[in-house]
Amino acid sequence: MKKVNFPFPVFTTKEDRWFVSECPVLGIATQGRTEKEVRENMIDLIKEYLTDPDTSKGQINEITSSSLSYISVPVASDLLYGQA
Repeated sequence: MKKVNFPFPVFTTKEDRWFVSECPVLGIATQGRTEKEVRENMIDLIKEYLTDPDTSKGQINEITSSSLSYISVPVASDLLYGQA
């Protein structure tokens, strides 16, 4: 079977001492102590997800219609920058 690289959308944040990555189109998440570690963990998790015979895959080709956007919403500055 021929394999091709597919760009899965992944969102990564830092929560305290951990980096957390989520692949929302697959509904999976992982963590790591560094950005490099969490990226490697996500690659391994996606591979595991795709090869696990007990996991419902849906239609991978439907993922290509996903998008990422930022929505601006007014937020109190102390939430972003801490108390003055």
